[in-house]
Amino acid sequence: MKVFTAAVSLRGNYTWINMKKLYHLSSCSTCKKIIAETGVQKKGFVLQDIKTEHITPAQLDEMAKLAGSYEALFSRRSQKYRPMGLHEKTLTEKDYRDLILQEYTFLKRPVAVVDGKIYVGADTKNV
Repeated sequence: MKVFTAAVSLRGNYTWINMKKLYHLSSCSTCKKIIAETGVQKKGFVLQDIKTEHITPAQLDEMAKLAGSYEALFSRRSQKYRPMGLHEKTLTEKDYRDLILQEYTFLKRPVAVVDGKIYVGADTKNV
């Protein structure tokens, strides 16, 4: 899991404010487990269920800026990855961005933002 903070745009320049946000999928057992074990709700995190409250292009762009790429945010474990034939294609950063915005399951989760730092996925070192 990676942690994120929120940004306020002032003429295109982003200023990170002291906010904790967790992007998760409410039906994901791993996300549920991490939320329960870490107690993020009690620690002041804002939770965003990406299935019911889709990620905006601005949110995704800021995540990619923190993570270093859209590919770092992309989940090849999504059930749609192979059926769409994506495993046979060479994807670009634009492809990764477009796919994540089109289908929420392509976002590696959970994603957390805390104090301008991002934590992506459920690897033990990130949690």
